[in-house]
Amino acid sequence: MPEGDNDAALLARAFVALNDLAEPLGSLGAVFAAADRELYLVGGSVRDALLGRLSTDLDFTTDARPAEVQKLLRPWADGLWDTGIEFGTIGATRGNRRLEITTFRADTYDRVSRNPQVQFGDTLVDDLKRRDFTVNAMAVRITGAGIGEFVDPLGGLVALQHQILDTPSAPEVSFGDDPLRMLRAARFVSQLGFTVAPRVRTAMAEMAPEMSRITAERIAAELDKLILGADPVAGIDLMVQTGLGEEVLPEVGAMRMAIDEHHQHKDVYQHSLTVLRQAIDLENPGEPDLVLRWAALLHDIGKPPTRKHEGDGGVSFHHHEVVGAKMVRKRMRALKYSKQMVDDVSQLVYLHLRFHGYGDGKWTDSAVRRYVTDAGPLLPQLHKLVRADCTTRNKKRAARLQNNYGELEQRISALAAKEDLQRVRPDLDGNAIMELLDIPAGPQVGEAWRFLKELRLDRGPLDPDEAEAELLSWWAAKGNREGQSSV
Repeated sequence: MPEGDNDAALLARAFVALNDLAEPLGSLGAVFAAADRELYLVGGSVRDALLGRLSTDLDFTTDARPAEVQKLLRPWADGLWDTGIEFGTIGATRGNRRLEITTFRADTYDRVSRNPQVQFGDTLVDDLKRRDFTVNAMAVRITGAGIGEFVDPLGGLVALQHQILDTPSAPEVSFGDDPLRMLRAARFVSQLGFTVAPRVRTAMAEMAPEMSRITAERIAAELDKLILGADPVAGIDLMVQTGLGEEVLPEVGAMRMAIDEHHQHKDVYQHSLTVLRQAIDLENPGEPDLVLRWAALLHDIGKPPTRKHEGDGGVSFHHHEVVGAKMVRKRMRALKYSKQMVDDVSQLVYLHLRFHGYGDGKWTDSAVRRYVTDAGPLLPQLHKLVRADCTTRNKKRAARLQNNYGELEQRISALAAKEDLQRVRPDLDGNAIMELLDIPAGPQVGEAWRFLKELRLDRGPLDPDEAEAELLSWWAAKGNREGQSSV
């Protein structure tokens, strides 16, 4: 199809998507037109309309200053907020739509932080030139009648057709203004399936150390969007290949360990990317799982520091799951993730190798209970991670691993039908322990509780008489050892 025909097809798709918003866009355009102000739909909203994936969040730009925007929106919107007013942005809601309207900007940057010295501009073109990528630098005029002309002074439509990310100005200038744009490039590669222009890739490789200017929280937010994209492997590989990963997630690139002819082992980096792909394939449709994806990517980061060349020419990675879990905690804490997120991802990394001790169904019921208890609410994700980790090229071994894990899942289900495996607790609670042993609340109660929980894990549910007898026997033996009188 000729390029002009592609233009027409993309624009037609965009206007179909935007016409579904005829009422809110038309009425909003009328408000600004009555005040003799310009209003444009801009940025990601235009890009997504062209791609046929317009969301309920819309971005606009205008020549009106923030205080005037507030005044114009107040009778039109259902709700307003001004948390971005220092950057010229006023937020509003109308029905189920969220929108942000930002005054034309012509910012300058100090090249020390990524925070601009905000300057309001006078023209749409100058506002578009300061944006991150040309595909995000297109606009559609909004009038009282609704959709007006399409504005594309920087070739964003052609870049969109060819699925190329390029910067409006020289990438060295754009990334020097805001280094986070380099990570945004990797994120858009993941989300949109685009590639970066050669000059953008070169600039990323040369300017990766500039990421030190960006706060951990902003980096983590971009990484999460990348991980949740349609093709996170492509985004991650771009980071690693350009050196950006060395600045924000060095443990991933470190898995590219040298493999020589005398010590053959699988490429841990490529293996981890494969596990990530396979974990995504196991997700519930339409429900991307951020914890699972992070765990799949990071599950083997403990291998490089635990690698050991064995005398038989093989390579071992003893306890890499333990080391890896600690590394996950350190990196995710540095990126300021929540305690829950750190705990969940590190626990999955810690547990991902345990199944390989299952062998051919040799685990006792006690071992199965401990597996479920240690996984807790993460068990469904652990199931997916372990299955995704079966990447051996030996088809028979792969099939045996998958069959063994299927058998383990069946055993878990069978035990769960008889016991509450998700809440394995002692058969006696704290009050019963204190009454039976005639002791007050304190450390001894906790010690007795832990003994009963271990007993419960080993033997399954006990009736009250049996639990009491076991506790009294343990207490007597403990008293004898420590010179205490038993009950």
